[in-house]
Amino acid sequence: MVEVGRRDACRALTAVAGALALTLLGTAAAHGGPPATPDRTGARAAAAHWTGTWEAAASGTAAPLPGASIRNVVRTSVGGTAVRVRVSNRLGTLPLVLGAATLARQRANAPKSPQALSGTMRTLTFGGRKKITVPAGRDVVSDPLTLNVPAATNLLVTLHTPGDSGPATYHRDALQTNFLALDGNRATETSGAAYKATTTSWYYVTGVDVLRPQAPGSVVALGDSLTDGSGSTPSANRRWPDRLAERLRALPADRRQGVLNAGVAGNRLLLEGRGPSALARLDADVLSRTGVRTLIVMEGVNDIKSAPNQTDPAALGAAYREIVRRAHARGIRVVGATITPFGGHGSHTAARERVRRSVNQLIRAGGLFDAVADFDAVVRDPSRPDRMRAAYDPGDHLHFNDAGMRALADSVDLTDLSR
Repeated sequence: MVEVGRRDACRALTAVAGALALTLLGTAAAHGGPPATPDRTGARAAAAHWTGTWEAAASGTAAPLPGASIRNVVRTSVGGTAVRVRVSNRLGTLPLVLGAATLARQRANAPKSPQALSGTMRTLTFGGRKKITVPAGRDVVSDPLTLNVPAATNLLVTLHTPGDSGPATYHRDALQTNFLALDGNRATETSGAAYKATTTSWYYVTGVDVLRPQAPGSVVALGDSLTDGSGSTPSANRRWPDRLAERLRALPADRRQGVLNAGVAGNRLLLEGRGPSALARLDADVLSRTGVRTLIVMEGVNDIKSAPNQTDPAALGAAYREIVRRAHARGIRVVGATITPFGGHGSHTAARERVRRSVNQLIRAGGLFDAVADFDAVVRDPSRPDRMRAAYDPGDHLHFNDAGMRALADSVDLTDLSR
């Protein structure tokens, strides 16, 4: 198999407004209107509840793949009896034409295979239609699809793009092998034999919801590459939000929250980095997601270390306050994570270390967030607190290996997520 190349062309996010069928989503927050949360499907929802089980925040655009079928592999955090999928053309500049869309469970014991589990292939529809056109700057949510979707299961979301729809909205750093069939509509094929190319990005698909009998809601992790998973083992689901989901699944059923990963590698709080800033994408990637009860914010290291560098801790504090204000307006609890050390990385300086520690002091002092996850205290080297412990370092002195990701997730107080 060959990996397909990618290119970024980031521009400002519009907000997502959730709904069912062929409801178009997208520009409300950009124009000051509130995005809606998709949480009802008529009579059936009266006895059950929609919950977000997976997310990938749009991080930029890539070259289109005309004539291809794109088989995205996504992993559920919680399960349900029905499913719906969010497809995004939010960063596109032309209408996105989808010739077909399907969903299936990935074949058991084959986490790196494009093969679907026999009997699980389903056609996705949008307002009853199999073929749709998504305007530039918008998202759509599929019709509900009856399918038993277990927790901690890989799903195959396959989209066929028959023509050139312009820049493709994608999540660049999926840390997941996804599959491409470059020779036409292969969306309904179970064997996966036609998927001879691979990519490590997710194309167009940005969310999956499931229908559940309980309503504990979901947790969103808003962050940068440390949340996106850089440094962890690819195609193994060992990012810290993955481990957090594992911990939550061990709780009683009425406390098993879904976990949505809104990490974007290179993201910043205040300025556009890779993708819009955390403030600019808050509506689209957090507030409009399904059933959100709690937000964990792990942002700020790129503001400190990357040019133009933020040298004023108060500016980051003000950004945190704005996130909390907007989340509280939606009834969402916010947990703030301290900024982890990056001593030894090429961008580290004594001045930037002072800013990092000052910001962490603001976070720990209270008054900013509803609760604090002190990630810095968990991973720093006691003998050199400007650096992480060697056991957690994949070698770049900034990101975390699997052990470091696990340490972060295991330090989160689960009672802070459901108060």
